[in-house]
Amino acid sequence: MQLPLQCINVKLVRSILTLFALYVSGIACATTEPPVVSPAVPHIALMLPLNSPTLGAAAEAVRQGFMAAASLQKSGLPVIVYSDYDEAHGVIETYNKAISGGAVAVAGPLTRRGIHLLAEGNSIPVPTLALNIIEDQAPPLLYFFGMAVEAEARQVAALAWQQGFKQAIVISSNAPLSRRLQFAFEEQWNATGGTILREIEFSGDTTALSDIAATPESMVFFATEIGKARTIRPYLPTNLPAYATSLLFAGNRDTLVNFDLEGIRFIDMPWLMQGELASVMSYPRANPPLSTENERLYALGIDAHRLIYLLLDNQINAALPLDGVTGKIRLDGQTFVREAVPAIFVRGHGQSTDAPVAPAEQMFPAQFRNASQVEAAATSDLTKKP
Repeated sequence: MQLPLQCINVKLVRSILTLFALYVSGIACATTEPPVVSPAVPHIALMLPLNSPTLGAAAEAVRQGFMAAASLQKSGLPVIVYSDYDEAHGVIETYNKAISGGAVAVAGPLTRRGIHLLAEGNSIPVPTLALNIIEDQAPPLLYFFGMAVEAEARQVAALAWQQGFKQAIVISSNAPLSRRLQFAFEEQWNATGGTILREIEFSGDTTALSDIAATPESMVFFATEIGKARTIRPYLPTNLPAYATSLLFAGNRDTLVNFDLEGIRFIDMPWLMQGELASVMSYPRANPPLSTENERLYALGIDAHRLIYLLLDNQINAALPLDGVTGKIRLDGQTFVREAVPAIFVRGHGQSTDAPVAPAEQMFPAQFRNASQVEAAATSDLTKKP
């Protein structure tokens, strides 16, 4: 039976959950694809394509983060994971199945394609938090929360402007993602009053970089992936400030990669950049550890769970902006926008800009760890042209 949102008393629902102990095992355990039962069981539905060959790993990272947050929610609703569907076709049927089963809130779908299908072809009777972002007009009760790199590019443009730069050199490639980053950065940069000095499409020919010079109030933006950025960085003047999105940070496990990006400023989430914060330390880490990309999705799952409860309890206005593990979160229309943390590559280590520089022996690879080698590496010009 479908439960209208206005008829749902969340506190009452929570108080009667013990009646369903034989159906769900507890708030820290997600039940997958339950059979249709009567009466319907009030729960939070988590729609993720766990069985997808291409999306399964990402979906699993989100699921782990969501359940990590659920494990800390006292007297919370059970979470039921709906995973047996294809985001290109079966989104509406799965969503309706969750509602019929008693879902009082839904997190998902995960992809833009799935969200478009849901927004265009279905009524939204309960608070629904899509785990990606689309720009189309959405029905009431459908909200968006994701990690769009375009939003990061716009934040980088605003950050560089705030730090006093007025002219930008934009380096991109012909990849679709690079084009999206370039467009988002330039749109924001122009809106603030900045000037685009040059646009360079880098295809591997370093001679295109030979005449780049550092001028007053100028900076460069990398609208590229990490491989091209590593190639480009040594050919830029060392005194030309450089900015990028989180695409250039693959974690601190491969220090030598980060050495090639020395001095580039970027943004990323507190989950990766500010692990010492109480708001970050309060959530368990994935075990075993995930890749950096999947750690971001894990953090997305944590904050998605928090936002679902704010929507359920009608606490959005009172709670925002929210210090999330993905960034400071605010609501713009029906989209939750996150502000990432400014960071920089320092001696092979990506860190927030307000973090103290760690001792060299903690930041250099093992092969550098004697006094003379550390000193030599620390004083060498890491961005010198070959």
